[in-house]
Amino acid sequence: MGENTEKTRYSDVELQEFKAIILEKLRIAREELDALTKTLSGGNANGTDDTAGTYKTLEDGSATLEKEQTNQLAARQKKFIDNLEAALVRIENKTYGICRETGKLIQKERLKAVPHTTLSIEAKNKQY
Repeated sequence: MGENTEKTRYSDVELQEFKAIILEKLRIAREELDALTKTLSGGNANGTDDTAGTYKTLEDGSATLEKEQTNQLAARQKKFIDNLEAALVRIENKTYGICRETGKLIQKERLKAVPHTTLSIEAKNKQY
């Protein structure tokens, strides 16, 4: 097999490199999700539930908004983790790094930046 034939998949060595990147990103993502979940389950730490007043209402409003933002971040983080885990499955199947639109290999640089991607740059640009 000559060197000039276009590769149809990444080698096992390359797949292991990507796996290491993904596992590291997963570890960090899970830690962040854990921190977000702790924030959410913490609830109202100052225990001012029985005191009324305008200030309290304003505080509740901002606390609710904060909680919503934290919920959104947590949901996004969960989706990111799911995508990374799906990428690990593709590594096991040796289908990792193959664009689902073009069937060509996704550039290494792109995969290192966005390891869970399933689209090459050209396929992604076509979407817009």
